[in-house]
Amino acid sequence: MNELLDLYLTFVRIGCVNFGGGYAMLPLLERELVDKRHWTTMDDLRDYFSIGQCTPGIIALNVSTFIGEKKAGVIGALCATGGFLTGPIAIILVIATFLTNFADLPVVQHAFAGIRVCVCVLIVQAVMRLWKKSVVDRFTLGLYLVIFALNAFSGVLPVKVPAAVLVICAGVIGVVMSMRNRKLAAAAGTGAGDAADGKGKEADK
Repeated sequence: MNELLDLYLTFVRIGCVNFGGGYAMLPLLERELVDKRHWTTMDDLRDYFSIGQCTPGIIALNVSTFIGEKKAGVIGALCATGGFLTGPIAIILVIATFLTNFADLPVVQHAFAGIRVCVCVLIVQAVMRLWKKSVVDRFTLGLYLVIFALNAFSGVLPVKVPAAVLVICAGVIGVVMSMRNRKLAAAAGTGAGDAADGKGKEADK
């Protein structure tokens, strides 16, 4: 019960500051879940974000579900997801109930302007972290450029490719390249072993 309560309360706090959503939340999730609580690793967190990108719903919400399931199974997933939703739902209900024309208030508009700047900073920080860990060789750089071009210039293409399709295609390409690299490594190892056997036989002679 303590573990489930900890999951719930942790994601209540995260959900209450979920401004910007998506990749803007990556630095916060990294600090809270990887550095502070050690519930997951940065590599797993990036994988959760990738999967969350091509599944329905908010990315950060999907990540909370993955983390909860990893910690305490299905019940943990429900607690983490419920905790993440508690704060935003409560805040929205308060705004909708007690404030009229909330978004039109000057103070709110100025607050949103400041929040947008902060969100931009968080997204840039997340992109830099992902870049260092993901784009590590010519192949990943080439894949990045192709995916970027397809997404950024989709307006001039005959058919617009959805972001989820791009994510899935990139994953398939990654699997194919991984299998290819394993075959090459196995062939290289076999060749090295044959060469060593040949040298041993020559030495025996």
